[in-house]
Amino acid sequence: MGTSHWLLKSEPEVYPFSQLVADGRTTWDGVRNHQARNNLAAMAKGDLVLFYHSHVAEVVGIARVARASFPDPTAHDPRWLAVELEPVRALEAPVSLEAIKAERSLARLPLVTQSRLSVMPVEPAQYERILALAKAPARSEKPAPPAASPRSPGGSSRSPGRARRR
Repeated sequence: MGTSHWLLKSEPEVYPFSQLVADGRTTWDGVRNHQARNNLAAMAKGDLVLFYHSHVAEVVGIARVARASFPDPTAHDPRWLAVELEPVRALEAPVSLEAIKAERSLARLPLVTQSRLSVMPVEPAQYERILALAKAPARSEKPAPPAASPRSPGGSSRSPGRARRR
């Protein structure tokens, strides 16, 4: 079985891709939606992940599953799951939701059809098309998201999934 592809959403003011790069690895926890949890359960070590900044609505980077699903340490119920991610690289240019919606080949992407889902599968052809869009001329006139990640006074990072609770 080959590598699967996924898309994970993060609010850039909670956990931006640049913070994943700085951290080198993170636990993706706090997901509280059954379908998203099942998608986490299907992830395998080595799978590739498109990192999507919600609110600014852009795919901004690629991550890799560094550890397959395990019980979410932030949950009291062991049925909720987490995975560990490591950064691969930032995209050459962000790919906006607007650009994705304009692509006929991406019309069935869960980001378009199930917009509230925070963890979703991506077909290989869809993944490749999004990467191709990242190399195309500018598609979005939105300002870049802030590079810094919010940190608590004690210095520990907020967990990427906690703000979503989906």
